[in-house]
Amino acid sequence: MRKPNKIVKIIKLSFTYMFLSIVSFICVFPFYWMLAGGTSTSNEVSSGNISIGSNLVENYRILVEQSDYLRAFGNSAFVAILTTILALFISSLAAYGFEIFKSKRKSKVYGVLLLTMMVPFAALMIPLYKVVIYLELSNKLISVVLPAVATVFLIFFFKQSFIKFPREIIQSARIDGANEFRIFRSIVFPAMKPTYAAAAILTFTASWNNFLWPLITLSSNELQTLPLKISILSSSYTPHYGVILLSIVIATLPSIIVFFSLQKYFVAGLTGAVK
Repeated sequence: MRKPNKIVKIIKLSFTYMFLSIVSFICVFPFYWMLAGGTSTSNEVSSGNISIGSNLVENYRILVEQSDYLRAFGNSAFVAILTTILALFISSLAAYGFEIFKSKRKSKVYGVLLLTMMVPFAALMIPLYKVVIYLELSNKLISVVLPAVATVFLIFFFKQSFIKFPREIIQSARIDGANEFRIFRSIVFPAMKPTYAAAAILTFTASWNNFLWPLITLSSNELQTLPLKISILSSSYTPHYGVILLSIVIATLPSIIVFFSLQKYFVAGLTGAVK
Protein backbone atom coordinates (compact mmCIF):
# COMPACT_ATOMS: atom_id res chain seq x y z
CA MET A 1 0.00 0.00 0.00
CA ARG A 2 2.91 2.35 0.54
CA LYS A 3 4.22 2.24 -3.02
CA PRO A 4 1.03 3.64 -4.62
CA ASN A 5 1.05 6.43 -2.01
CA LYS A 6 4.63 7.29 -2.91
CA ILE A 7 3.78 7.28 -6.60
CA VAL A 8 0.83 9.60 -5.98
CA LYS A 9 3.05 11.96 -3.99
CA ILE A 10 5.68 11.95 -6.74
CA ILE A 11 3.03 12.72 -9.37
CA LYS A 12 1.61 15.55 -7.27
CA LEU A 13 5.08 17.01 -6.70
CA SER A 14 5.85 16.72 -10.40
CA PHE A 15 2.72 18.65 -11.35
CA THR A 16 3.41 21.21 -8.62
CA TYR A 17 6.96 21.85 -9.80
CA MET A 18 5.83 21.91 -13.41
CA PHE A 19 3.17 24.51 -12.60
CA LEU A 20 5.64 26.62 -10.58
CA SER A 21 8.19 26.43 -13.40
CA ILE A 22 5.64 27.67 -15.93
CA VAL A 23 4.57 30.53 -13.65
CA SER A 24 8.21 31.44 -12.96
CA PHE A 25 8.96 31.50 -16.68
CA ILE A 26 5.96 33.76 -17.34
CA CYS A 27 7.12 36.13 -14.59
CA VAL A 28 10.81 36.20 -15.51
CA PHE A 29 10.57 36.22 -19.31
CA PRO A 30 9.37 39.86 -19.69
CA PHE A 31 12.36 41.09 -17.68
CA TYR A 32 14.72 38.89 -19.71
CA TRP A 33 13.16 40.25 -22.91
CA MET A 34 13.77 43.81 -21.71
CA LEU A 35 17.34 42.94 -20.77
CA ALA A 36 17.99 41.31 -24.15
CA GLY A 37 16.35 44.23 -25.96
CA GLY A 38 18.49 46.70 -24.02
CA THR A 39 21.60 45.10 -25.47
CA SER A 40 20.27 45.03 -29.06
CA THR A 41 19.72 47.50 -31.85
CA SER A 42 16.29 48.87 -32.70
CA ASN A 43 16.07 46.67 -35.79
CA GLU A 44 16.92 43.54 -33.80
CA VAL A 45 14.21 44.34 -31.26
CA SER A 46 11.67 45.00 -34.02
CA SER A 47 12.50 41.68 -35.66
CA GLY A 48 11.68 39.78 -32.45
CA ASN A 49 15.22 38.83 -31.50
CA ILE A 50 15.34 37.64 -27.86
CA SER A 51 19.03 36.79 -27.59
CA ILE A 52 21.56 38.96 -25.79
CA GLY A 53 23.03 41.47 -28.24
CA SER A 54 26.26 43.44 -28.43
CA ASN A 55 24.88 47.00 -28.51
CA LEU A 56 24.70 47.62 -24.77
CA VAL A 57 27.47 50.23 -24.61
CA GLU A 58 26.09 52.18 -27.57
CA ASN A 59 22.56 52.12 -26.17
CA TYR A 60 23.82 53.35 -22.81
CA ARG A 61 25.83 56.14 -24.47
CA ILE A 62 22.78 57.33 -26.40
CA LEU A 63 20.61 57.10 -23.30
CA VAL A 64 22.98 59.18 -21.16
CA GLU A 65 24.14 61.74 -23.74
CA GLN A 66 20.92 62.45 -25.63
CA SER A 67 18.16 62.14 -23.05
CA ASP A 68 19.56 63.54 -19.77
CA TYR A 69 18.66 60.23 -18.20
CA LEU A 70 21.01 60.43 -15.22
CA ARG A 71 19.43 63.71 -14.05
CA ALA A 72 15.97 62.10 -14.23
CA PHE A 73 17.32 59.11 -12.29
CA GLY A 74 18.64 61.44 -9.59
CA ASN A 75 15.31 63.29 -9.41
CA SER A 76 13.41 60.02 -8.98
CA ALA A 77 15.86 58.83 -6.33
CA PHE A 78 15.52 62.09 -4.39
CA VAL A 79 11.73 62.03 -4.53
CA ALA A 80 11.39 58.31 -3.69
CA ILE A 81 13.87 58.31 -0.78
CA LEU A 82 12.57 61.53 0.78
CA THR A 83 8.95 60.42 0.36
CA THR A 84 9.66 57.05 1.95
CA ILE A 85 11.45 58.52 4.97
CA LEU A 86 8.85 61.22 5.65
CA ALA A 87 5.86 58.97 4.94
CA LEU A 88 7.04 56.22 7.28
CA PHE A 89 7.80 58.69 10.07
CA ILE A 90 4.65 60.83 9.87
CA SER A 91 2.18 58.06 9.04
CA SER A 92 3.48 55.80 11.81
CA LEU A 93 3.28 58.65 14.33
CA ALA A 94 -0.31 59.34 13.29
CA ALA A 95 -1.18 55.64 13.54
CA TYR A 96 0.46 55.46 16.99
CA GLY A 97 -1.69 58.36 18.17
CA PHE A 98 -4.90 56.87 16.78
CA GLU A 99 -4.28 53.48 18.38
CA ILE A 100 -2.70 54.35 21.74
CA PHE A 101 -4.75 57.45 22.60
CA LYS A 102 -8.23 56.29 21.74
CA SER A 103 -11.35 58.45 22.05
CA LYS A 104 -14.73 58.75 20.35
CA ARG A 105 -13.68 61.85 18.43
CA LYS A 106 -10.49 60.24 17.20
CA SER A 107 -12.41 57.16 16.13
CA LYS A 108 -14.76 59.35 14.09
CA VAL A 109 -11.83 61.20 12.50
CA TYR A 110 -10.16 57.90 11.71
CA GLY A 111 -13.38 56.62 10.15
CA VAL A 112 -13.59 59.71 7.94
CA LEU A 113 -9.97 59.16 6.90
CA LEU A 114 -10.74 55.60 5.90
CA LEU A 115 -13.66 56.82 3.80
CA THR A 116 -11.29 59.05 1.83
CA MET A 117 -9.57 55.91 0.52
CA MET A 118 -12.64 55.44 -1.67
CA VAL A 119 -12.01 58.75 -3.46
CA PRO A 120 -9.96 58.19 -6.65
CA PHE A 121 -6.89 60.31 -7.23
CA ALA A 122 -8.42 61.66 -10.46
CA ALA A 123 -11.01 63.47 -8.34
CA LEU A 124 -8.28 65.08 -6.22
CA MET A 125 -5.92 66.23 -8.95
CA ILE A 126 -7.45 69.65 -9.61
CA PRO A 127 -7.93 70.75 -5.96
CA LEU A 128 -4.50 69.35 -5.08
CA TYR A 129 -2.91 71.26 -7.94
CA LYS A 130 -4.67 74.46 -6.79
CA VAL A 131 -3.15 73.98 -3.35
CA VAL A 132 0.29 73.53 -4.91
CA ILE A 133 -0.17 76.73 -6.94
CA TYR A 134 -1.35 78.62 -3.84
CA LEU A 135 1.73 77.50 -1.88
CA GLU A 136 3.97 78.43 -4.85
CA LEU A 137 5.37 74.90 -5.04
CA SER A 138 4.54 74.21 -8.68
CA ASN A 139 7.41 72.86 -10.79
CA LYS A 140 9.39 71.85 -7.70
CA LEU A 141 10.29 68.33 -6.64
CA ILE A 142 8.89 68.98 -3.18
CA SER A 143 5.43 69.26 -4.77
CA VAL A 144 5.71 65.57 -5.70
CA VAL A 145 6.82 64.59 -2.20
CA LEU A 146 4.32 66.41 0.01
CA PRO A 147 1.05 64.78 -1.20
CA ALA A 148 2.50 61.33 -0.43
CA VAL A 149 3.92 62.15 3.00
CA ALA A 150 0.81 61.16 4.97
CA THR A 151 -1.35 58.61 3.21
CA VAL A 152 -4.45 57.00 4.69
CA PHE A 153 -3.30 53.56 3.58
CA LEU A 154 -0.04 53.81 5.53
CA ILE A 155 -1.82 55.11 8.61
CA PHE A 156 -4.23 52.18 8.41
CA PHE A 157 -1.34 49.78 7.77
CA PHE A 158 0.63 50.93 10.82
CA LYS A 159 -2.43 51.14 13.05
CA GLN A 160 -3.30 47.51 12.35
CA SER A 161 0.21 46.53 13.46
CA PHE A 162 0.10 48.69 16.59
CA ILE A 163 -3.04 46.82 17.70
CA LYS A 164 -0.86 43.80 18.53
CA PHE A 165 1.76 45.83 20.40
CA PRO A 166 1.78 44.98 24.15
CA ARG A 167 0.36 47.90 26.14
CA GLU A 168 2.18 46.75 29.29
CA ILE A 169 5.53 47.75 27.78
CA ILE A 170 4.27 51.28 27.06
CA GLN A 171 2.79 51.59 30.56
CA SER A 172 6.08 50.45 32.12
CA ALA A 173 8.02 53.04 30.10
CA ARG A 174 5.61 55.78 31.20
CA ILE A 175 6.06 54.77 34.85
CA ASP A 176 9.84 55.04 34.35
CA GLY A 177 9.35 58.64 33.19
CA ALA A 178 9.78 58.29 29.44
CA ASN A 179 7.79 60.70 27.27
CA GLU A 180 5.66 59.48 24.38
CA PHE A 181 8.13 60.36 21.64
CA ARG A 182 10.95 58.54 23.44
CA ILE A 183 8.67 55.51 23.90
CA PHE A 184 7.88 55.60 20.20
CA ARG A 185 11.53 56.05 19.18
CA SER A 186 13.21 53.66 21.61
CA ILE A 187 10.60 50.94 22.15
CA VAL A 188 7.91 50.91 19.46
CA PHE A 189 10.08 51.59 16.43
CA PRO A 190 12.70 48.83 17.07
CA ALA A 191 9.93 46.28 17.71
CA MET A 192 8.07 47.16 14.49
CA LYS A 193 10.94 46.76 12.01
CA PRO A 194 9.10 44.20 9.83
CA THR A 195 6.15 46.57 9.49
CA TYR A 196 8.42 49.48 8.59
CA ALA A 197 10.27 47.33 6.06
CA ALA A 198 7.04 46.28 4.34
CA ALA A 199 5.78 49.87 4.34
CA ALA A 200 9.13 51.08 2.96
CA ILE A 201 8.92 48.66 0.03
CA LEU A 202 5.36 49.68 -0.81
CA THR A 203 6.02 53.42 -0.44
CA PHE A 204 9.30 53.45 -2.33
CA THR A 205 7.88 51.44 -5.22
CA ALA A 206 4.77 53.61 -5.48
CA SER A 207 6.81 56.82 -5.40
CA TRP A 208 9.44 55.51 -7.84
CA ASN A 209 6.78 54.50 -10.37
CA ASN A 210 4.58 57.58 -9.90
CA PHE A 211 3.74 59.06 -13.30
CA LEU A 212 0.50 61.05 -13.28
CA TRP A 213 1.14 63.56 -10.50
CA PRO A 214 4.72 64.47 -11.60
CA LEU A 215 3.34 64.90 -15.13
CA ILE A 216 0.88 67.48 -13.79
CA THR A 217 3.07 69.43 -11.39
CA LEU A 218 6.52 69.30 -13.07
CA SER A 219 6.83 71.32 -16.26
CA SER A 220 10.61 71.72 -16.42
CA ASN A 221 12.71 69.21 -18.35
CA GLU A 222 15.41 69.41 -15.68
CA LEU A 223 12.99 68.20 -12.99
CA GLN A 224 11.50 65.27 -14.85
CA THR A 225 11.45 61.91 -13.11
CA LEU A 226 12.21 58.56 -14.72
CA PRO A 227 8.63 57.62 -15.69
CA LEU A 228 8.27 60.94 -17.50
CA LYS A 229 11.63 60.55 -19.22
CA ILE A 230 10.81 57.00 -20.38
CA SER A 231 7.44 58.20 -21.65
CA ILE A 232 9.16 60.88 -23.74
CA LEU A 233 11.64 58.35 -25.13
CA SER A 234 8.84 56.01 -26.21
CA SER A 235 6.73 58.77 -27.77
CA SER A 236 9.37 60.11 -30.16
CA TYR A 237 8.77 60.00 -33.93
CA THR A 238 11.43 57.32 -34.46
CA PRO A 239 11.77 55.50 -31.13
CA HIS A 240 14.99 53.59 -30.48
CA TYR A 241 13.61 50.42 -28.93
CA GLY A 242 16.95 49.22 -27.60
CA VAL A 243 17.49 52.49 -25.71
CA ILE A 244 13.92 52.47 -24.38
CA LEU A 245 14.20 48.90 -23.09
CA LEU A 246 17.57 49.65 -21.49
CA SER A 247 16.07 52.68 -19.75
CA ILE A 248 13.24 50.50 -18.41
CA VAL A 249 15.69 47.87 -17.13
CA ILE A 250 17.74 50.50 -15.28
CA ALA A 251 14.56 52.08 -13.87
CA THR A 252 13.46 48.67 -12.56
CA LEU A 253 16.67 47.91 -10.68
CA PRO A 254 16.18 50.20 -7.62
CA SER A 255 12.80 48.66 -6.80
CA ILE A 256 14.28 45.17 -7.13
CA ILE A 257 17.23 46.09 -4.89
CA VAL A 258 14.96 47.58 -2.22
CA PHE A 259 12.67 44.56 -2.27
CA PHE A 260 15.42 41.93 -2.01
CA SER A 261 17.18 43.97 0.69
CA LEU A 262 14.06 43.97 2.88
CA GLN A 263 12.34 40.79 1.71
CA LYS A 264 13.00 38.84 4.92
CA TYR A 265 10.85 41.39 6.76
CA PHE A 266 8.21 41.77 4.06
CA VAL A 267 5.87 38.87 4.84
CA ALA A 268 6.18 39.40 8.60
CA GLY A 269 5.43 43.09 8.11
CA LEU A 270 2.30 42.41 6.08
CA THR A 271 0.97 40.08 8.76
CA GLY A 272 1.64 42.61 11.51
CA ALA A 273 4.39 40.71 13.31
CA VAL A 274 5.81 42.31 16.44
CA LYS A 275 9.18 41.24 17.81
